Amino acid sequence: MSSEFIFTQAPFKECHASTIVELPQGDLLAAWFGGEREGDKSVAIWGARRHAGSWSVPFELAREPETPCWNPVLFVNRGGKIWLFYKFGGSPRTWSGVYRTSADGVTWSEPVRLPAGILGPIKNKPVTLANGDILAGSSVETALSWTCGVDLSSDGGQSWSHYGPIGVSGYHHGIIQPTVWETAPGHVKMLVRATQDIGSICAATSGDGGHTWSDVKPTALLNPNSGIDAVKMRNGTVALAYNPSKTERSPLGLAFSPDDGETWKTPLTLEDGPGEYSYPAIIQTRDGKLHITYTWRRKRIKHVVVDPGLLNH
Repeated sequence: MSSEFIFTQAPFKECHASTIVELPQGDLLAAWFGGEREGDKSVAIWGARRHAGSWSVPFELAREPETPCWNPVLFVNRGGKIWLFYKFGGSPRTWSGVYRTSADGVTWSEPVRLPAGILGPIKNKPVTLANGDILAGSSVETALSWTCGVDLSSDGGQSWSHYGPIGVSGYHHGIIQPTVWETAPGHVKMLVRATQDIGSICAATSGDGGHTWSDVKPTALLNPNSGIDAVKMRNGTVALAYNPSKTERSPLGLAFSPDDGETWKTPLTLEDGPGEYSYPAIIQTRDGKLHITYTWRRKRIKHVVVDPGLLNH
């Protein structure tokens, strides 16, 4: 339906890792990290608000002194509270989790540090399960191994418990950055980014609300060690944004599954030119439209709107 840059000029040189949410009053809020380059101490969390059909100029949402910020994640809980999770630290091996909350997306609480062992959602939005629990896909990157897990809150985000590790054996490094959805009450599916020696998105399932998980298995969906995101639409179809390649962060595709990720239709192409088009975030707004934001060549964040009702998926 539409494709636009959230900004064309900004007070940072590079940007990456966007996230998007529909605010309770109907506006959209997007966030990403931006600075001189990824990992530089100048990197802060930036955002923009879409009101009456246009995006605001970028504004700063979070900054840590002399320390880079990483991977913001926006989320609205059932009570309408808006959460901004992000990470800060010298690298993904040493970062810590933090969040801010807001009632309107304009004024925000002071940053709250997550406790040791809890990083919060690493890249993709949490989901609220049928029983009210908030489930966030998390992961840890070390020098020798990448493993996934989930952080779960049963009290609206006031406290968190971590369940994992969820790993894949026989490969160097492994898997990170889960995207999760509930297939039936208490049953959850996870798709994860995988290293290039695996070469495809991997999947795991839970039958107890995320407390324990099946073995991780590669799927038929290609992955070049790049971020993915999925959303289960209200009609039951799952939409997945990802790079259908083993080696490159282009093209960027949008695929649909009618059976909770067991089978996938040929993806719709969102971008297929030279350069990097990566780290998508995807949501379904109250009007049924799909909104996808993603990194455009590390210079801009792009926002695409798709009407799934017009697609033969």
